[in-house]
Amino acid sequence: MAMCENWQLFAHDGRHNHAIGVYSHGHAQAAKLTEEQLIQIEQFRKSYVLPHNILRFFREQNVGCAVTAKKIYNVVAKIKKNKMQSRNTIEEVLCLSTKRDYTIFYRNREDSNMLSDTVVAYPTSIEMFKTWPYVQHATVGSGRDDPTGKNFTVASAFIRNEQVTTCRWVIQQIKHL
Repeated sequence: MAMCENWQLFAHDGRHNHAIGVYSHGHAQAAKLTEEQLIQIEQFRKSYVLPHNILRFFREQNVGCAVTAKKIYNVVAKIKKNKMQSRNTIEEVLCLSTKRDYTIFYRNREDSNMLSDTVVAYPTSIEMFKTWPYVQHATVGSGRDDPTGKNFTVASAFIRNEQVTTCRWVIQQIKHL
């Protein structure tokens, strides 16, 4: 028996002596996903449904659903990890970039065969970038600094360092677009 001010605690034989409570939110057994739900989550993710919308779907289907957002996010992370197989993050970026027709420039370190810098550009961004001189020419003298009124990303660069030589290399690769 343990005592703390006005409270007393009795431990009889170390087992639960009551049923699971009515409000079982977060309880491991109640929050366990069925095989059918796991398949549904995978199908939803293939359709780019966000995890919080998946959770909303499960709660609408079953009012007493005790599945938590954390559980859904963990399942989604596990699905992503399984898809990556044994690739690391940068290898996965390169793999997906190739599958989706991105333009990729990369170089290795001088002293080894390890990847050091990468530039990745999406086809739509490349088209926007190529048409920029025409858009810019059409608005010269109109008094607008930014002819489209919007910004867009031309390419993403994953670089080892921010030295001048590395930045020059990135700019040279963008010029090749």
